[in-house]
Amino acid sequence: MINKIRDIKLIGFDVDGVFTDGKIYISEEGKESKVFHTQDGQGIRQLIDHGIKILVISGRDSNATKKRMQELGITDFFLGCKEKRSIFQEKVSEYNFTLSDCAFVGDDIPDKDILEIVGFPIAVSNARESIKKICAYITKNSGGNGAIREITDLIINQK
Repeated sequence: MINKIRDIKLIGFDVDGVFTDGKIYISEEGKESKVFHTQDGQGIRQLIDHGIKILVISGRDSNATKKRMQELGITDFFLGCKEKRSIFQEKVSEYNFTLSDCAFVGDDIPDKDILEIVGFPIAVSNARESIKKICAYITKNSGGNGAIREITDLIINQK
């Protein structure tokens, strides 16, 4: 497992259930809000500083997510994507990486297609059991509650 972690050049993330606890708050006026963990954000910044590419792909289009990705300096984020795998493969090819050089963090069925092809598939602890079964690593922390920081620390400590 350590060699797989050391080889990671790109890590992809789902948003809802990974960056967040999976809850979506909608006010009576129709305004959406989400909660993001600040320590997760610091971990993302550290990965970027270590030269690891960050790719975020979400099935939902969300202004809150867009703002957070911009705050973190993530330039490769795709929102409102129903076909995540093709976007992931395009970016891997664009960077001249192999799928074995990549990790992905997911929690539910829409992430399965990517988790099945990457070198290091990761599930957050609140992921569906069917997702956990195909992953090489399952976080102790749940999505939105430090799971990303747990992963980023794991990667940085192996570099």
